[in-house]
Amino acid sequence: MTSEDLPRRKKIRLEGYDYSANGLYFVTICVTEKYQVLWENVGANSVRPLTANEILHPKLSVTGKLVKRKLTEISEHYPDVFVEMSCIMSDHVHIIIKIEKQPKNGRTLSTPTSETPTLSRVIKHFKEAVTKELGYSIWQKSFYDTIIKNRKQHAEIRQYIANNPAKYVKIAFDEQDMK
Repeated sequence: MTSEDLPRRKKIRLEGYDYSANGLYFVTICVTEKYQVLWENVGANSVRPLTANEILHPKLSVTGKLVKRKLTEISEHYPDVFVEMSCIMSDHVHIIIKIEKQPKNGRTLSTPTSETPTLSRVIKHFKEAVTKELGYSIWQKSFYDTIIKNRKQHAEIRQYIANNPAKYVKIAFDEQDMK
């Protein structure tokens, strides 16, 4: 068997795109095996079904609180990178990241420099920071991203993130009704 016979990972980044360019990026990072470790009282750990209020306003687990803290620290490590919006679900995280290179000496940077991180570098650092503090990794390899191209798409993604917990409620309650 040669290396050509082995399965290859699908490329999920837009080829030729500069992921350090100014812009907005919608990112989803998943927990490995869909383990529900970011909220309290979900999945196999749940003794009773959650109420709609508990799902709409979930209590973050210790791991979820760590993830939230590390999200807020991204701009401390990368001054040109901002978390515009995020939603920590039980087994994944949605984030809108804004990369905005700050003017240096009155001139906006238009080309990447060693100071300008790529989106992959930012996400890698975030995942490593969570892993280091936990002592083990909870993350799937890689992440999903969408380059936000216009205001309409931006508004739709913001609404999707805001509605994600409510969508989860509907799915959870529909599954309970089927049992």
